[in-house]
Amino acid sequence: MFIHLDMIMRAGKVFPLLQPVRAGVGIPLYLQVEAQLRRLASDPVFQEGALLPDELTLADRLGVSRGTARAAILRLVNGGVLERKAGVGTRLRRHPVESGVRAWRSFTREMAAKGVTVQTFRLDFAQVVATKQVALGLGVRPGTRVARLDRLRGWDGMPVLLCRSWFHPRLGLTANLDYTRPLYDVIEASTGLVAERAREEFAAVSADFALAAQLKVQRGAPLLYRSHSVSDARGRPIEYAELHYVSARFKLTMELQQGAP
Repeated sequence: MFIHLDMIMRAGKVFPLLQPVRAGVGIPLYLQVEAQLRRLASDPVFQEGALLPDELTLADRLGVSRGTARAAILRLVNGGVLERKAGVGTRLRRHPVESGVRAWRSFTREMAAKGVTVQTFRLDFAQVVATKQVALGLGVRPGTRVARLDRLRGWDGMPVLLCRSWFHPRLGLTANLDYTRPLYDVIEASTGLVAERAREEFAAVSADFALAAQLKVQRGAPLLYRSHSVSDARGRPIEYAELHYVSARFKLTMELQQGAP
């Protein structure tokens, strides 16, 4: 099904074209609507504070239910991208809020917001035996068979990070999923599980022979090591991951703010 959207007219202003919403392409409609809202919100008109179309207008124009439009909007509200005010409408949040959890939700989207297009140079999916460290991160017994995903990613033709993720067996992930998409969108779409919590650890390490070859750096080059354990809202483990960043090509920043008394 193809729903063609020419233009949205509101308050005498013309908003940019949106891509058609398609059913039966393996991507839930609410995620397609969310992607279109992100694209719409990038327009300077909305950057300046204009209201986005309401749920009914979006649902009608995109050929989806009002519930689907609402689900997409609420995901962006919860992610700190949009803000809603009763009796006013929905607009782009002037200063998007990213908590320690939201910050890791989508590396691709985070970089896209900075004008960087993330490339995937290598992607491998396999069933492996959980080591002691992986078993601890996933809450399973050592030796349990789990799914593992390796992704070598970067931009401008150069690798920047190597990410290795292991997933809890109850997810039932398979090799035929599109892992070039944001990982937690893939997990949510295929399993219904939502990643809500993460425990992060950081360290400085040097590149061994294997890491140096993949990341195209000298052996012994400084790397940022990052590991995290991800769980759902009930605290059930979803993913354990280990990431290595090329320090000379990537800088990780954290913003901390004192809470109210």
